[in-house]
Order: sequence, then C-alpha cells, then structure tokens
Amino acid sequence: MAVTLGEEIALLSLDDESGAAKERSSAGWAVAGGILLELAMAGRVSVTDGRLAVTDPTPTGNALLDGRLAQLDEWTRRKSRRKVADWLTKDQSKAVTATVESLCERGLVVEEESRVLGLFPVRRYPEADGSVERELRERLASVVLHGTEPDDRTGGLIALLHAAKLYRLAFPELPRKQVQARMAELAEGQWAGDGVREAIRNMQAAMVAITVVTATTVVL
Repeated sequence: MAVTLGEEIALLSLDDESGAAKERSSAGWAVAGGILLELAMAGRVSVTDGRLAVTDPTPTGNALLDGRLAQLDEWTRRKSRRKVADWLTKDQSKAVTATVESLCERGLVVEEESRVLGLFPVRRYPEADGSVERELRERLASVVLHGTEPDDRTGGLIALLHAAKLYRLAFPELPRKQVQARMAELAEGQWAGDGVREAIRNMQAAMVAITVVTATTVVL
C-alpha cells in the first residue's frame, strides 16, 4: 500500500542524517491527524461538526491504519459524539510511535539506539531510502510554489502541515511568509486541519493552566 499521510509527515519531521525528530510536538499532532484523515478517505470514519464516528470498522489491510482504527472504534463506543480534537490529544503519542515503526518496516528509515551520558537510551531514525521523501517534497513544491491543483490527499496533507505550522519542515529553505498564504488557502475548510488546530489550542491552554497553578502553589 502507498505511504500514508501520517508516514509522509513523519518523514518530513525526521532529520535525514541524524534521524532526530524536528518540531516533535507539533509534528505529532499532524501525524495523528494524517492517520485520521486517511481513515476518513477510506470510508472507515466520518466527521460531522467536528465530531467523530466510526462508520465501518472493517480493516483496511494497512497495519498502521488498522491499529489506530481498532483503538478509535473502542474509544467511540464508550461515548457518542466524540470530538476530533479529543481523539488527537489522546492518540498523538501512540500514533507517532506506530508510524515510525511502520516506516522502519517499510525500509524508509532505520532505528539507531544510543545512550546520553552513558545512561539514558535515545532512539533515532535516519533515512535509509530517500526516494519517497523526494517525491513528496516535489509534490508539495508543485502545489504550493507552482500553483498545481492538488488531489484530495495532497490537499489534506497541506492542511495538516498548515494547522500545525510545520512550514519549515515542508520548505526548510524558504521563509514562512513565502508559503503560508498559499497553504492557508489550500487548507480552508479541511476538517482534519481544523481538528489539529483545536487540539493544539486545547493542549496549549492546558499547559498554561498547569503553569499558573504551579506558580501559584510555589508563591503560597
């Protein structure tokens, strides 16, 4: 099966040589959003007014998507009218782990483990096969820089990258202002991007609240 949207975003986020994750937090939201959008395009989930429903729990045949679909199906059964942003908040860490594992299985990256200070294990994922990422970057450049009309998958990918403000991952050699307006135009009305933006806002608000409570406790 073709590389999924989540895998494409993960490839953009991993440094080709060192394998270190760039913009780890924001990329995580986009990876989870990419998997969800892929499931929607496969007819397995639907989204209405920002709410999720599993419409078909049948496996797609892709291990990465099917693992997240099973978890999503169980989650939505426990409560109706689940929000997209809530799922992304819950799943983004696990989704990233599963996505990187899938990239390893495809032979696109390799896992390397080292230890910081000789004690703490660190895993990194340098590039093993750059052909998929090269094609991806060419496709993004064609749409964003040269005005080519995107297909649904590429339009969704751009919406996710825009929502998570991952301009430097997609176009590392260009200033943000050169690509932001076009990406915003392409992202308009894409529910996957809206869900990612909401999830990021919710998490930022939660972090601010935690910081305020912590600071107040220290003062007291």
